[in-house]
Amino acid sequence: MNKISVFIVDDHYMVIEGIRSLLQHETDLQLVGYAANGKCCMDSLKNIAPDIVLMDINLPDISGVDLCKMLRETYPSVFVLGLSTHNQFSFINKMMENGASGYLLKNASREELVEAIHSAIKGKLYLSTEVANTLKTINDNNNNAPQLTRREKEILVLIAEGLTNNEIAAKLFLSTGTVDSHRKNLMQKLNFKNTALLVKWAVENKMV
Repeated sequence: MNKISVFIVDDHYMVIEGIRSLLQHETDLQLVGYAANGKCCMDSLKNIAPDIVLMDINLPDISGVDLCKMLRETYPSVFVLGLSTHNQFSFINKMMENGASGYLLKNASREELVEAIHSAIKGKLYLSTEVANTLKTINDNNNNAPQLTRREKEILVLIAEGLTNNEIAAKLFLSTGTVDSHRKNLMQKLNFKNTALLVKWAVENKMV
């Protein structure tokens, strides 16, 4: 079985060692490197192709939010998990907008960290418990939320579970083209640019 390769970007060596310690007994995970800043990260990824990058939000040379966008544009097959002490909606939202597959606080448990990595690999969005609770308290847009049809809600839930268009089509006995059309309609109706934001909206509105 191929191990899931993990790369860490954090300017605190103790954090890196802490994560290394948390993951060292996970037989299907392998730490393949780390970087203390954005430049070193981008330079390292020219030679290393990790599956997951655990990325601090605060870095000495560039914001982790901006680095996330750069990394996802340059290496679209690499999944990014935000790692931070900040539990504010603005930080979480910006990371999701820039393509992160999840967001964890630095006080997350080993179980949460491992679950986040496995979720990201499966194409699912992961939010640690405290982060999810923060999002659930953001109800500013709930009263004005667009009305979704029953079918759109069904498809949104399956998207949030990480299913592909083909898998959703098979499950709901629809054509792949119909599912893709519903997905695009959801994006347009909710005014989102990517699936991560769509899933985040579903979490905020307690649909999943």
